[in-house]
Amino acid sequence: MVRPFDVSKFRNSLTKSIQGISVGFDSDPTTWISTGNYTLNHLISGDFEKGIPLGRVTMLAGESGSGKSLIASGNIISNAQKQGIFCIVFDSENALDESWLQALDVDTSPDKLMRINVAMVDDVAKTIAEFVTKYRADYGALEKSERPKIMFVIDSLGMLLTPTDRDQFEKGDMKGDMGRKPKALTALVRNCVNMFGELNIGMLCTNHTYASQDMFDPDDKISGGQGFIYASSIVIAMKKLKLKEDEAGNKISDIRGIRSAIKVMKTRFNKPFESVQVKIPYETGMNPYSGLVELFEKKGMLVKDGNRLRYVDRFGKEHKHYRKDWTGENLDMIMAEFKEIEKTKEEITDDSNEWWIRCNFRSLGKTCRIYSWQR
Repeated sequence: MVRPFDVSKFRNSLTKSIQGISVGFDSDPTTWISTGNYTLNHLISGDFEKGIPLGRVTMLAGESGSGKSLIASGNIISNAQKQGIFCIVFDSENALDESWLQALDVDTSPDKLMRINVAMVDDVAKTIAEFVTKYRADYGALEKSERPKIMFVIDSLGMLLTPTDRDQFEKGDMKGDMGRKPKALTALVRNCVNMFGELNIGMLCTNHTYASQDMFDPDDKISGGQGFIYASSIVIAMKKLKLKEDEAGNKISDIRGIRSAIKVMKTRFNKPFESVQVKIPYETGMNPYSGLVELFEKKGMLVKDGNRLRYVDRFGKEHKHYRKDWTGENLDMIMAEFKEIEKTKEEITDDSNEWWIRCNFRSLGKTCRIYSWQR
């Protein structure tokens, strides 16, 4: 008789003898941080409440003024702090202002946030390596749920320098370090991927984009090469558009804010290449409901009816409003029903003799149930 393989003994010997590896699926994300926008959350994770996860690398890339620092250093850090996550921010642009962060509801006290003004990519790597060594020594023996939750934010990768950049500047020879810099930045992100996955530490990076010169591939390109995209679990591209609307949605000539065209270029948790336009007025900041109306139109849940939009709830009741009036409680109702639809769209339970399938059909505002048949 063949003896069964003792998996538990092999697993224990692996984790004890080799530092930095984990066995099994216990590295799957358990802690998620909202981006501050329900639509963007849904495009990333498939859930309106879940934005970016701890234990993964996320990248926000966009041109200047597209809103990436607002989402990264404002919304995400603020929401992370509300979940008890300590944030360490590498500010390579020397642009983070304490009063601006406080206006975005970020707690800048030393026990909630650490800002590190840094210019060299090597210094970022050394700081992270030193932190991980101490974190593993102090908390590595604890269960993952008992460890302190940490998130690193690098704002931004594109502004980090290499030793060659610094040496050339001191000599007045400004050729740039186009060869080593992409490799150094990619190596930084790649080294963090496995370490952070094992320790459940989050990493959020911002980066710059430049216009594509390829007529067959018009999407903006992320500076620093393709290595970032391979290493990141989530890559989000942002493009700045002018917002010429008042609070009621009426067209005006003045520029009142930013319309950020956001495209999820890569996500391991949902279908990629989905996009949304998010409005960011200068006076009020990002509206968490921005983009939801357009999303529900794509899903066929909101249907044009004359000059209004119609929604039929699960009880068959019609709701009609002008586009600008689909806000707040009305969208909360659709989100709640959308979650139920996703859960029961195809619910299959297997007993000894039958398949049970229940499907929801929304076009007529009615629930149709198709029940069992014999195998």
